[in-house]
Amino acid sequence: MSTIPAPHFPAATSSPVVERVETLLVDVPTIRPHRLSVATMNGQSMMLVKVYCSDGTIGIGEGSTIGGLAYGGESPEGMKLAIDTYFAPALLGEDAARVPTLMARLAKRIKENRFARSAVETALFDAQGKRLGLPVSELLGGRRRDRLPVAWTLASGDTARDIAEAESMLDLRRHRIFKLKIGARTLQEDIAHVAAIKRALGERAAVRVDVNMAWSETEAAYGMAALADAGCELVEQPVASTAALARLMRRFPVALMADEALTGPESAFELARIGGADVFAVKIEQSGGLSNAQRVAAIADAAGIELYGGTMLEGPVGTIASAQVFATFANLQRGTELFGPLLLTEDILATPLDYSDFELTVPDAPGLGIELDEDRVAFFTRNAPRKTISLAE
Repeated sequence: MSTIPAPHFPAATSSPVVERVETLLVDVPTIRPHRLSVATMNGQSMMLVKVYCSDGTIGIGEGSTIGGLAYGGESPEGMKLAIDTYFAPALLGEDAARVPTLMARLAKRIKENRFARSAVETALFDAQGKRLGLPVSELLGGRRRDRLPVAWTLASGDTARDIAEAESMLDLRRHRIFKLKIGARTLQEDIAHVAAIKRALGERAAVRVDVNMAWSETEAAYGMAALADAGCELVEQPVASTAALARLMRRFPVALMADEALTGPESAFELARIGGADVFAVKIEQSGGLSNAQRVAAIADAAGIELYGGTMLEGPVGTIASAQVFATFANLQRGTELFGPLLLTEDILATPLDYSDFELTVPDAPGLGIELDEDRVAFFTRNAPRKTISLAE
């Protein structure tokens, strides 16, 4: 039996402390297979964390990935284990109102685990916003926009189906920016697929592609030229190497966006230094949390690099956490990709998010501004026992 070290209690203070941390895995099917170069998703697994504080406030956060471990080194199951085993004992008894201080303390005790760190920070900010009666965006410096443009990813793999899906989204006024997931087929097949969709949509919609690092530099040089001719306006992470990204820059009349290469402020600084991208896809999980995502955005602004609000296909909790951050950005030239909840067959919120007129409304209620439908969450919670760690243990 493992023994949890006695929690450290701060000096006498009226500030609320963390009393309990709970994690659970929630599995929700997707409306269709979502095909990427690294995986095909038929559902999304979300790790939800709840932080219970001594003043009665409860903060929620989310950690999600694309295809489990197919995308990177963290998975929902791994995040749960890391939080249960390492983050929770370090949080218990700590001042819940001093979020930056607490996150800095965690950073000294726990290395890497950017996705789990983001989920915990989200929960702490959610609780603090509820405590103060302020949206998370106001805790992060103040929002500059209340609605965010949202792109939709076409990833069925079937050209005719993708065109029909895009037409439907235009008719519903949900999306007019479309990103195509390519890289799993031959270069020629992918280019033909993109060209056909752009021809069908014409000037009514923008078309972008995400290669998820599937191409060699030689393939990327050929592919980007052909995609530019087809009317594609942006290519996301065609190669894995940051050096290769820099060599591809400015060679083609199409924007080059870094995604997987961005793992926080340090990598953002290096990409800016070598001129490795026209656009940064900022993701709160890949950045290591909400505060780090703002630091990545600041580096981009200083270097004249455009910004795009990215997604790990999070459910509604992670999506709104991202939206609260992106709403504070001085610039958001390429919009966002916060469509994750729309890919799910079921909603786990008491009140669904507002997607309308091609944009997502950023809630202005305290904290994240959302409330879980606990019955729906319980229905989709994985059968494995929940792990709860509290001061009583």
